[in-house]
Amino acid sequence: MSSPNLDSIDIHGIDLPAEIIDAPAYDTPLGITNPPIDDLLDRASSKYALVIYAAKRARQINDYYNQLGDGILEYVGPLVEPGLQEKPLSIAMREIHADLLEHTEGE
Repeated sequence: MSSPNLDSIDIHGIDLPAEIIDAPAYDTPLGITNPPIDDLLDRASSKYALVIYAAKRARQINDYYNQLGDGILEYVGPLVEPGLQEKPLSIAMREIHADLLEHTEGE
């Protein structure tokens, strides 16, 4: 019997690298977890105010993408580089985190 190799693991006669076994089954999700919500809470008076703030900006970003085909430029597009298939809410959260927006609560 050979000594165990710590660089690989034998599963049903197949020698697999340890990195494959230790790797997570999925990528860590971005968006709501990046930036962390706790980092955003100091930019609004409450969680509710943060939700309204981000939702309004996400709506503007969504309207911007919808108006591009019409040639109307009423809304401002994303102020950060959007990722491939990144949702408007995730873009809005990153803009808020980067302090790229001015916001007055109650408006």
